[in-house]
Amino acid sequence: MGARDAFITPVGVGKWAGTTNSTTKKNMLQKIKQTRGGFTLVEIMIVVAIIALLATLAAPNIMRARLRAQATADKTSLQLIDAAIDQYTLEKNIATGGTIAAANLASYVKSNSVLATQLTNGTVYDTGSNTLFTSATVGGTLTVPDATYARYKSVVDGTNFWLPFASTDK
Repeated sequence: MGARDAFITPVGVGKWAGTTNSTTKKNMLQKIKQTRGGFTLVEIMIVVAIIALLATLAAPNIMRARLRAQATADKTSLQLIDAAIDQYTLEKNIATGGTIAAANLASYVKSNSVLATQLTNGTVYDTGSNTLFTSATVGGTLTVPDATYARYKSVVDGTNFWLPFASTDK
């Protein structure tokens, strides 16, 4: 045997050649389990980076959807007010051109709702705290206030979204 052959273990001799010793395997598994208890810092940082990337991609869409939902809620309020005006004018037999205050319409919408409370107080606000409605003229068309229109301009398709309430100068 030369110097080079001194490092080679013959087959069948020692722990690692050919046959396996179950005690040795058990000890190795225990060492692996003891040394590897959790996630490494690099693994945790990669997961955090992926979550941050997903959040930056999703946040603008979430904000846009929220604003669009608020615009829809305001349009629904206008539709309910318009229906309440129709019911009120028919029931009270009010002529075209008469003015109806918001407080008169409170009993024509669902009681204990936010809209009913605001009508009772005399002013209906949009979701951005801008005045949406205070009074109406019988036979007239409800219009979207400029502040409300401007607030949702970036998320709704202009006047088509607000029909039939959009004013002609928008």
